[in-house]
Amino acid sequence: MVSEKMLALGTARSCIRELFEYGLRQAAAVGKENVYDYSLGNPSIPAPAKVNETFISVVRDTDSLAVHGYTPATGGMEARKAVAEDLNRRFGTAIRGENIFFTCGAAPALVSVVRALAVEGAEILAIAPFFPEYRPFVENSGAAFRVVPADTETFQISLEALEASLTPHTQAIIINSPNNPSGAVYTCQTLEKVGALLTRKGREYGHPIYIIADEPYRELVYDGVEVPFIPTVYDNTIVCYSYSKSLSLPGERIGYVCVPDQAADSEQVFAAVAGAARVLGHVCAPSLQQRVVAACTDLRPDLEAYDRNRNLLYDALTSYGYQCLKPQGAFYMFVKAPGGDSQAFSKRAKEKNLLLVPGNDFGCPEFFRICTCVSGDMIRRSLPVFRELIDTQA
Repeated sequence: MVSEKMLALGTARSCIRELFEYGLRQAAAVGKENVYDYSLGNPSIPAPAKVNETFISVVRDTDSLAVHGYTPATGGMEARKAVAEDLNRRFGTAIRGENIFFTCGAAPALVSVVRALAVEGAEILAIAPFFPEYRPFVENSGAAFRVVPADTETFQISLEALEASLTPHTQAIIINSPNNPSGAVYTCQTLEKVGALLTRKGREYGHPIYIIADEPYRELVYDGVEVPFIPTVYDNTIVCYSYSKSLSLPGERIGYVCVPDQAADSEQVFAAVAGAARVLGHVCAPSLQQRVVAACTDLRPDLEAYDRNRNLLYDALTSYGYQCLKPQGAFYMFVKAPGGDSQAFSKRAKEKNLLLVPGNDFGCPEFFRICTCVSGDMIRRSLPVFRELIDTQA
């Protein structure tokens, strides 16, 4: 009486969520202070004060019907223009409010874009390591999900591996930079080479190949690293964004799709995104959140705590003998599992209430992911466990 496909998705839990929920149960059983949970990327710095103040002022000072009523499905034009103007100020683009489609976070944005591009026989690529939910997003759109093998030395994009993965059926490639889980930021040089390759292969195949830029971590970078805004590098780019990480608003579920005018068939793509959102039950993104982010587009996160955690963990783990690329962005570290089997290593760690996400579902089974958006105190308390695990590795 139920869809077998949906039943399988509902019972085969996300490895990340499963670990997180296990951690909650263990915390209740043995005490929160005895569980070292690095599973879930839940921002641990508070939203900027202006965000909370804006929520209050909008509710207090704006007509209630306007605050809580419907907006157009695409979003209120004032908010859409505010986003476009912020992007134009920062990146020298010519994006219009009409290019912005508000969504309930980056996940619905990605699902809508993938469905919009899922023509018959379509293949959509992701670069390993990749966010595990990309697979169900793509496969349940009707498109085929294809993985480009990781460059585990630099976690940039291997042009050779990408070219070998392209076929006449390739409709799009999902690019996530700063990357979850590696923390790598794809350089402008890398992206220019990717753009040139996609342009050449698109001409050969007789249709454009889109980049779907998944950018929820765009503002989370360290050491002066700059994140290229991909539409300025490659015209056929569709941007998916969320304010969950940049403004610490994961529970508010607000983000957008941006389809710039220079993208091939941009008007049709935008309309198809709207159609895909419609069949997913989208009516409009929360109108209160639209008003808040419209007033807060100029805010950037205070990354001091994340940077401190990044350095603390990286310095400690590498001194113990762990191998890891120092992350340039986001709030994750992707560490090579001693022994080469991340599931086995994660299982050993779990026995000591150290919760590490194995990299199998990210496309890199020899690595595990650590979320660094945790308390510094928890990191310090967990370090002896990390050391014990590597010292006793067979």
